[in-house]
Amino acid sequence: MAMHTGESTAADRRPGQEEPPDPGAGAGAAVESGERHGLTALQGLAALSLDAMASVAYGPESIVLVLAAAGAYGLGFTLPVTLAIAALLAVLVASYRQVIAAFPDGGGSYAVAKRHLGRRTSLVAAASLILDYVLNVAVSVTAGVAALTSAFPALYGERVWICLGVLVLVTAVNLRGVVESAKAFLVPTAVFVGSILAMVAVGLFRDGPVSTTSAAGHASALGEGATAVGALLLLKAFAAGCSALTGVEAVANAVPSFRAPAARRAGRTEVALGALLGVMLIGLSILIGRFHLQPVEGVTVLAQLADASFGHGAAFYVVQFATMVLLALAANTSFGGLPVLMSLLARDHHLPHVFALKADRQVHRHGVIWLALVSALLLVLSGGDTNALVPLFAIGVFIGFTVCQVGMVRHWSLERPARWRAKAVLNGFGALLTGVSAVVVTATRFTEGAWLIMVALPLLVLAFEKVHRAYGQIGARLELGRVPQPPRRSRSMVVVPVSGLSLLTCRALTAARSLGDEVLAVTVTHPAPEDRRATEALRRDWEVWNPGVELVELCSPTRSPGRPVSGYVRELTEQRPDTQVTVLIPETEPERLWQRILQNQRGSVVAHAVRRDTDAVICRLRFRITAHPR
Repeated sequence: MAMHTGESTAADRRPGQEEPPDPGAGAGAAVESGERHGLTALQGLAALSLDAMASVAYGPESIVLVLAAAGAYGLGFTLPVTLAIAALLAVLVASYRQVIAAFPDGGGSYAVAKRHLGRRTSLVAAASLILDYVLNVAVSVTAGVAALTSAFPALYGERVWICLGVLVLVTAVNLRGVVESAKAFLVPTAVFVGSILAMVAVGLFRDGPVSTTSAAGHASALGEGATAVGALLLLKAFAAGCSALTGVEAVANAVPSFRAPAARRAGRTEVALGALLGVMLIGLSILIGRFHLQPVEGVTVLAQLADASFGHGAAFYVVQFATMVLLALAANTSFGGLPVLMSLLARDHHLPHVFALKADRQVHRHGVIWLALVSALLLVLSGGDTNALVPLFAIGVFIGFTVCQVGMVRHWSLERPARWRAKAVLNGFGALLTGVSAVVVTATRFTEGAWLIMVALPLLVLAFEKVHRAYGQIGARLELGRVPQPPRRSRSMVVVPVSGLSLLTCRALTAARSLGDEVLAVTVTHPAPEDRRATEALRRDWEVWNPGVELVELCSPTRSPGRPVSGYVRELTEQRPDTQVTVLIPETEPERLWQRILQNQRGSVVAHAVRRDTDAVICRLRFRITAHPR
């Protein structure tokens, strides 16, 4: 009968995965550190909602641009379509609140699918979210820089470098910790939300637009002659407007980033995000109808609404500047959610275990850096052009939404709590809406680049599977989960490569004699006359020194020490199969980093060859060179 001691068994781990810490050791310090680096509900709103908040800058505009094809009559459906999106938003918020409560370890749709829909479906959900998070970074940064270059056209030619600079800034802030990023972005978020709500409140008391200066002189994008709106057009408008829902899932994915009680704080953040986003979307759509706004080329719908509500003054520019800043910083949502999701995938052996590690500030540093590098590649390949990336955007998140909703339906049917049927119907309706939206968005944008997502998604799932199989094979080879034979002592031989006599040689042989029953020193010789003279001098000095260790000469036609040493070690292991052979490689470590370029790298060459050609243990002895010797 197994005893539960609070530690994971060998079966729970794979090679390369660190042992979990003792829950009793340093528990107080760990809790204190987690509290200090965890998010409050307000900080979570700033750190994880920027994507969703910033989407009000392009969500209503996406609806208007689609409905504009049906002329002024079509624009009359802006509010009904927005109300449908707001209803879907309410469904998603209610669903993700349940996800947060049921899956407090984070992961969102991945965690739901893993428990209720199977491993393969969970990997599809994870892959879709990863693609969406990466694209969100690229789209957000390029959109924010596009707003900047619109105000300052002279910077247009440098937009790629500006995009990379913004990305470096956001990455650097996130490497300092999720709380630091929340503190840094709290003010921009508050200014943006406050300016949008103020614009809606002021606009509702206007009988007409105060100013139309921003749209003056720009060509109208309004269609003419239409007197009816078809279901397909409304469906396209709904799907386009659903881009405003990206980021709703980020809070559920990053529950472990919150302070205790994490699930309760994350739930409050989710509700606050849904309420603010819903109010802003509905308010903006009411203003669109109230001011009879028509889309024009080169001017955003949000800019026209700010012009109509505030006039073309200081408040107008505050809205534009806040929008520009928040769009650029909306990438922070991905930096808050994706590293946590990647850590869960790593713990399930679908990604390298390094992604599960946390730095001192509770940061999944490797996930942050990986996200930054891939996003930088997208920015360079797209030339910093938002339009080149938008067709790929939001498809992944709709797939994740749908998988999550279907998983929650199964969750209710299995758990059957109070009023489970009503909850299941709600999630089922949400799955239908998001599933239809996913199909429509993919179909309408397929030739514009959405096909790339359809190719990348299965490739990413295959990569997850390959990593999982690799860990499984290594685990089987190491017999993880099985009780091994008792350890036994075997005779030990230590081989020390040397090239001359020095304090380093003395330290190496001292360490070797402490490690092994038998020690051999080896030196690689070359038949050239000057090399022979150096070898003879080393032999004479060795005999005078008489360290009690045999010096073996390995003659080689080349001067590279790697193959001769590895070949000799291989012969030893074949001749003495019951002896554990260790190769101890002495190396100097300079005091200054730049001084490392002065080293000949012989130790690295020998270590690589021995590791490649033999099963011998490699031990690299570092001798630190300091200005003040001990």
